[in-house]
Amino acid sequence: MRADARRNHDQLLVAARAVVGEHGAEASLREVARRAGVGLGTLYRHFPTRDALLEGLLRTEFDALAARAAELGTAASPREALVTWLREGVAWTVEYRGATELMVAAIEDPDSALHASCVAMRAAGTGLLTRAQEAGAARADLDGTDLFALISAMAWLGAQPALAPRADHLLDVVVDAVCAPRS
Repeated sequence: MRADARRNHDQLLVAARAVVGEHGAEASLREVARRAGVGLGTLYRHFPTRDALLEGLLRTEFDALAARAAELGTAASPREALVTWLREGVAWTVEYRGATELMVAAIEDPDSALHASCVAMRAAGTGLLTRAQEAGAARADLDGTDLFALISAMAWLGAQPALAPRADHLLDVVVDAVCAPRS
């Protein structure tokens, strides 16, 4: 890709991150192009559909969450690594309103452009969960699919105006249910 095309691509993703963070998955593509400082035609050359733009954005974010799990897996206690990643995963999913549905659909659809990134993200979380379980710091009856579902459920709660004020407390309850007490 030419340098100017790469720059436009990257600017579109940065703008999409901000606009989707503010307005959810149904954010205006025109606003994304405006904030990126490019025309709508340039946006469509890079991302021919809304789904293509969201896939590009979310793939980057999913890959970052997977990388974060790897970082935490070597830098923190098993329990704290799992709890930190769980909290960051929920915060990210709340920030990208509308992404939960895309994640759940993509992980079940091998033909989805997001499938590989979703599977890698879930595997990364599963690795943290397994490490915590082996250390006796997490329930043994949970798996990566359960963790993925909990993140999705907690993000849904955080996105509900009437429940959002309770979301942090409820996440603490979930963490206490998933993890063994600190020693």
